[in-house]
Amino acid sequence: MKVFKFGGASVNSADAVRNMAHIVESHLGPEPLVVVVSAMGKTTNLLEKLVPWEAVGAECSKEHGDLRHQLEDYHMEIVRGLMPGDDEVVRLVGSLLQQLDATIASLQPTAERYNYNYDQVVSFGELLSTTIIAHYLNRQGVSTRWVDARQVIVTDAHHREGRVDWEATRTACGRLADQAKGCQVALTQGFIAATADKKSTTLGREGSDYSAAILAYCLGAESVTIWKDVPGFLNADPKFFPDTVKINEIPYDEAIELAYYGASVIHPKTVKPLQNMGIPLYIRSFIDPASKGSVIGNYRTISPETPLFIFRNDQILLSIYPRDYSFIAEDNLQVIFGMLNELGIRVNLMQNSALSFSICVDNRPQLVELLVERLKSMFRVRYNENLQLVTIRYYTQEVIDRIVAGRPVLLEQRSRLTEQVVVPLR
Repeated sequence: MKVFKFGGASVNSADAVRNMAHIVESHLGPEPLVVVVSAMGKTTNLLEKLVPWEAVGAECSKEHGDLRHQLEDYHMEIVRGLMPGDDEVVRLVGSLLQQLDATIASLQPTAERYNYNYDQVVSFGELLSTTIIAHYLNRQGVSTRWVDARQVIVTDAHHREGRVDWEATRTACGRLADQAKGCQVALTQGFIAATADKKSTTLGREGSDYSAAILAYCLGAESVTIWKDVPGFLNADPKFFPDTVKINEIPYDEAIELAYYGASVIHPKTVKPLQNMGIPLYIRSFIDPASKGSVIGNYRTISPETPLFIFRNDQILLSIYPRDYSFIAEDNLQVIFGMLNELGIRVNLMQNSALSFSICVDNRPQLVELLVERLKSMFRVRYNENLQLVTIRYYTQEVIDRIVAGRPVLLEQRSRLTEQVVVPLR
């Protein structure tokens, strides 16, 4: 059994879905193909704007209404492009949108409930995309069974970063394998899961890769293939770096390091379950599906050997100081990390001195504002916005100087293989 994962860019239009279907059809075999699909295009970004987190005034309500219509128009346009005149899929999509409306209306709009609210709302993106695609594949003659990932991947109630209950998920995957018998494709959602009491959770932003790895691990899959809009695992994001190099072979451990630092090609938690089972992870292009791509597996070094660059934009650097000028010690750090954990804020870089503790985090305004407010009850807090965190693996001083390009370095950490710097965005 093989697992394929398609991200939002690979299903962002009717033509893209047709291309995705062609790739799936060309890889059908004697065993069912497990296909994991993300929300279409930028749907997740749109749904994030619909998550209630404070009382909604008239002006905000109108904006929400406009976004809701935009969501419907976008998906219906894809439906019309794929299956003109198909009333059944229109009814299915309309029913999901009504469920979304009812869900939003039922939620408590408070900052403290934001992470829970987020998971209940944003999960509809994957439900919409897979409903449309499953219907289309069946119409094309590909026997496809739609599977609700929330019935398969079980997590705790740590919303926005659900922690997998592996035993319960393995049991549920056994049922998935039984359901998939007799069909060519088992189609399910990435990113979303549920608690044991059936409350929707998510696995972290861009978590569809992780979904594929979870299913592959629990099913004992032969391989996982992630279909991207790039030719493979590149040494830098081509949006930020014009002269990229494709890495053909990447060791599991190296891929874990790169994903942890923020490499956008894979989710940070994706590789470890695959390494545990010795399952290779292929990264291939849906634009050029005949090309070889890259593979993450049991290798000793990357090939070819070259510096690797990871850029995280829109960062905030928080510097935290005790009010009484005492040391930053274990008790203070315990309080700070407790707040970060409660709010689900991931630290991308940290550094402490005797009198301060600095952290670099993604700019998620609602949560960062709440964090700063809570920190100020016990500490003095200063922060810098509009920053970039640059990570360089296999650095040289010449490479560092070229990347920093004269910008002031607000924070720097260096180890034998890795350099990280926080600098203002250009």
